[in-house]
Amino acid sequence: MARKTLDAVQLALASIDGFASAQEIHARLRETGHSLGLTTVYRCLRSMTGDHRVDFVRRDDGEGAYRFCGTSHHHHLVCRSCGDTVEVQAEAVESWAQTVGEASNFRDLHHTVELTGICASCSGR
Repeated sequence: MARKTLDAVQLALASIDGFASAQEIHARLRETGHSLGLTTVYRCLRSMTGDHRVDFVRRDDGEGAYRFCGTSHHHHLVCRSCGDTVEVQAEAVESWAQTVGEASNFRDLHHTVELTGICASCSGR
């Protein structure tokens, strides 16, 4: 995939606050004068998710959403009402994943943890 194409998708994603669907990213690209097709956007997102430049969560309605994140490994709390997302470190999860992998003779483990709930703003607290 062309570096220029990946960079355009990354810039569009970075300009959106929070997680966005591929369709929302595609719309942002079109707003800024890029003529990439939606299929190309999906390919770029899959590539960037695969090399851990982009985080992926599944929204409560089943739609996938993406966000450009840093390179450190982390997990997410996602509000089922407004979609607000908080990055969290979870050492207990890291330890558990390592233990489970080793017990099953697995190497080079990768995992994703996503917790959903209702944020303080949506719950009125």
